[in-house]
Amino acid sequence: MRWKLTACAALAVALACAGQARAQSGQESQQKVDSEKAKAIKEQNEKAIAANALITQANTAMQNKQWQQAADLLKQLIAMNPDTWTYRQGLGTALMNLGQYDDALKSFDVGIKLAQRDLESKAPDSDLIKTKAGLGAMLTNEGNCYIKLKKNDLAVAAFMKAAEIDPNPGVAYFNLCATQYNMGMMEGAVAACDKAIAADPKKADAYFIKGSALFGNGKLDANNQYVVPPGTVEALKKYLELAPNGGHVEDVKAMLDSLGIKP
Repeated sequence: MRWKLTACAALAVALACAGQARAQSGQESQQKVDSEKAKAIKEQNEKAIAANALITQANTAMQNKQWQQAADLLKQLIAMNPDTWTYRQGLGTALMNLGQYDDALKSFDVGIKLAQRDLESKAPDSDLIKTKAGLGAMLTNEGNCYIKLKKNDLAVAAFMKAAEIDPNPGVAYFNLCATQYNMGMMEGAVAACDKAIAADPKKADAYFIKGSALFGNGKLDANNQYVVPPGTVEALKKYLELAPNGGHVEDVKAMLDSLGIKP
């Protein structure tokens, strides 16, 4: 005996079949999505593993002062992650030590822009501190590159920017102090040295430069005696206290002797 479906029964069967088809299609779509996600996660993990291996090699090369090897590895890392400022900082440092100052400046410039972008993104406080320190270090190294390129005005500007943003500005202030002294900007040098000393009271060379700058601003009085500004003798003596075997000991003793002061 053959059964005949009523119109309603036929419709129900059709809907059931359609529902099964949709369910099967949905399962297949979900499986495809899951497969693509798993593939993406696997690729990300593989990329992270490869990057970590390169980072380890680059850090080792930097520590061993194998600058060319470090530069080559960092270029690979930048190709993988072009928006990571730490890689640009590392490459700039390697290139600077290779004497490739113009290329180092280009790398630092990009790194500075990326770090500034990260600051504006309001990352967690710990990241902000790290990023500010990185910015300060890159600006300081830009200043060092400009000095090598005999662009002292640009070096001074870079050191000033570094000191403003770096959580530990002692190095930037000292470099500013030394650069301004070499440029004959004695008042600026003394002010920068004072800030370097405030940041690191045991920085012997900062006292030497400060004392030398003040000594250079001395004048002959009516009795033809050489009179130096206040703070000169104290700075020179502090250098001797902190660096009794330092490279500037004889210079300091000569200055003090000319003032009739025994070290």
